[in-house]
Amino acid sequence: MKLGPVELPALAVPRLGLAAFRRRAVVHLAFLLLALATVGLVLTVLIDQKQRAYQRYAQGFRQSLAEIVLQLRHPSGQLALLNPTMSAGGRDGQAPVLLPFSAIDFDDQNKAQRAVEMAGCGLRWPDGASLCAAVGANAYAGGFLYLVGSLESGPLTGRQHGALDLAGVHRARVTLTLRGETQTWIAPFEGAAAADGTQRGRLTGFIGAGPQLPGKARPVREFRGWLWREGPCAEGSSGPDCARRTFYSIRLPVEAFQAALFDAAGQRARPVWPPADLDQARVRVELLGPAEPARSAPGASTAAAAADPPASDAARGDGPVLFDSARPGASLAQSLDRIGASLQPGETLRIERQGRQPQTIAERRGPELSERALPWLIHVMRRLPVRGEVLGVGAGTDAAEVRWLTASDEVATPSGRYRLELRGDLRSLDRQLALEARPLAWLAAAMLAAVALAWLMVELGLIRGIAVLTKRAAAVSYNMQDARADQRIGELDVADLRGRDELGILAGSLADALSRVKDGLRREQLRAEREREMWHAVGHEIMSPLQSLMVLHGAPDDASHRYVQRMQQAVKVLYGSAPPSEALASADLHPQALDLVAFCREIAANAHYAGIDGVSFATALPEPLPVRAEAYALEDAVTHVLRNADRYRPEGTPIALTLEAGEPGVVLLRIHNQGPPIDAAMLETIFEYGVSDTAPQAAGERRGQGLFVARTYLAKMDGSIRAFNVPEGVVFEMSLRRAAA
Repeated sequence: MKLGPVELPALAVPRLGLAAFRRRAVVHLAFLLLALATVGLVLTVLIDQKQRAYQRYAQGFRQSLAEIVLQLRHPSGQLALLNPTMSAGGRDGQAPVLLPFSAIDFDDQNKAQRAVEMAGCGLRWPDGASLCAAVGANAYAGGFLYLVGSLESGPLTGRQHGALDLAGVHRARVTLTLRGETQTWIAPFEGAAAADGTQRGRLTGFIGAGPQLPGKARPVREFRGWLWREGPCAEGSSGPDCARRTFYSIRLPVEAFQAALFDAAGQRARPVWPPADLDQARVRVELLGPAEPARSAPGASTAAAAADPPASDAARGDGPVLFDSARPGASLAQSLDRIGASLQPGETLRIERQGRQPQTIAERRGPELSERALPWLIHVMRRLPVRGEVLGVGAGTDAAEVRWLTASDEVATPSGRYRLELRGDLRSLDRQLALEARPLAWLAAAMLAAVALAWLMVELGLIRGIAVLTKRAAAVSYNMQDARADQRIGELDVADLRGRDELGILAGSLADALSRVKDGLRREQLRAEREREMWHAVGHEIMSPLQSLMVLHGAPDDASHRYVQRMQQAVKVLYGSAPPSEALASADLHPQALDLVAFCREIAANAHYAGIDGVSFATALPEPLPVRAEAYALEDAVTHVLRNADRYRPEGTPIALTLEAGEPGVVLLRIHNQGPPIDAAMLETIFEYGVSDTAPQAAGERRGQGLFVARTYLAKMDGSIRAFNVPEGVVFEMSLRRAAA
């Protein structure tokens, strides 16, 4: 159905009140409430989601700091704190680290292994080899460097006591570069194999790189080392000569460290420990096998054997390299970089070393969000209210106004105290919530779009058409009250709103009704024109004989002369006008002073000429009694009332005319007849045009016109007429204004 605008340039359209659009307002309000309910539902879900997320984050935030503190209080965590620059080493060797222990009990395999594993010290290689190069946390334990590691190897060949050629035995070579100087130790294995294939022995240290010791070489006194080859066979090997886990522990004396300690003791000063340049030192550990191929250890680590030995080793005649700490592929078992691995986006962990001048040794940040949320959704999430209790900021505070969460704690180590401060950015949490709320936002947008589409369809497809139809229907009702309704109603057309739907059917029905109204108006117009023509013809035909009667009865003493004049006056009033009610209403009267007593006496005397007998007149008012009236019009009104009284009185009963004084300046003319009373419901309506209790006769008489004429004429003479019932019959009372004497 196509709806066009209302174009009624010549048709008056009334201003409709609010009630005419109440249904439309209810529909619009329903859609508005539906949209608001959708938005409210989404906001409620988002607020609840944000409330729970903030609560979980606050709990996890504190728990995260507690876990980090607990981790740093563990020896492995303290190792990371004490060595913030700890790295995986390189081709030039590994930098020693500071242990969270005073020293390592290197003589006991279990204690040394447990201390290294607990602290997480050392490097790890893919083939299972490991090495920890460290110094103790207590300066008074001596200036020693501890080397603890393990690898898989076959049976070890030991050195015979006093042998100077080390090429045919397993040995360890340690190289230390410190403060621009390089020092090398060679430590051959001294031990024998047990019956079960396990081995245990010492590593005796000598100054030099080997493989040949000088003739008077003596072992370094404070160099201590042990090597244990124990445990089950490694995977992929078997038999008494299988590869087994080999663990070694070396205590290496460092003259530079010991000299600094002795100097501090001599000066009675507190020694500086660890050395400031500890991270600048480099230590390299190599485990070499026998040089003779026939005596090569079967089952040795393939990864170690595949390592390329330096060219200098080949030139010196060294055997195969079973392990070299300078080879690539090593990784740290523990470092400070791993402490902040569990941080959430927006969180920052800062670690400070306490002292006279606090020093930040590490600062870790959480990862960045991989996706970007919608900016407007982030703004909405930030504006949503959250109770302050969930973040522990107080019940009277809105958590949405808090932007940061902070928590701190301290960790004590042998070398000092460290302060940890964890800071969380809630704006990152809002961005993360915005990412999680994106599907809900799209769902809400789809629901609002559906509501808007439904509203648009109802508005354009139904409400707009109803509004147009309402205005045009109101225009029909409004213009039907116009005096020119027969002309104006033709200008209204709703045929363009016809259609197959409900509104189109209603518009079609209205269009058909308007068509019938237009046809009825045209028929009424034709009937009025025919009636007007009829009255023209009647008036024309009556005026001619009346003119003749005026001539025949023109003598002043002729009693018929007065009735002929009244007839001529009535014809003049009705001539050329239709219908009679309009003609009577538009008639012009010219009231003058009239002696009402003489007028009534003459009416009663001449009533028999009008076919009304038994009319009597009586009055107690003085004569003359002037009133404002027109003689012919008043006589016509009184005669119509007399005819009405004559019609309803019992035969032979009189009709009495009386004059009485009414209100000041008013005279009452009463006409009383005996007979049945008038129905109380018709006492007012009997004076309307066309109201009668008898059907009109064929000649057109008794059409309810006489009393209407009486009331119309009296009103034009500033008078009135009314009827009321009395016990003996009915009284018609006419009131007339007195005229000035």
